[in-house]
Amino acid sequence: MANIFDADRMYFPEDPEMRVFGSIEKLAQWRHRNVGPAFIRIGRRIGYYGTDLNAYLSNQRTDPSTEVA
Repeated sequence: MANIFDADRMYFPEDPEMRVFGSIEKLAQWRHRNVGPAFIRIGRRIGYYGTDLNAYLSNQRTDPSTEVA
């Protein structure tokens, strides 16, 4: 699978690229529920490593050809 996010970059919830996950509020809910991509807390700021975002998206992949009917 192609990497969508730059592996050498830190992303923040307000970055436009993060809209692929939905709203800033949705990301906050996921963090509260301990679901979604891994994140890092820097003081009061939240950051996401590009490698973690790509890994999360890869884990969400569904291959319909392997589904059992």
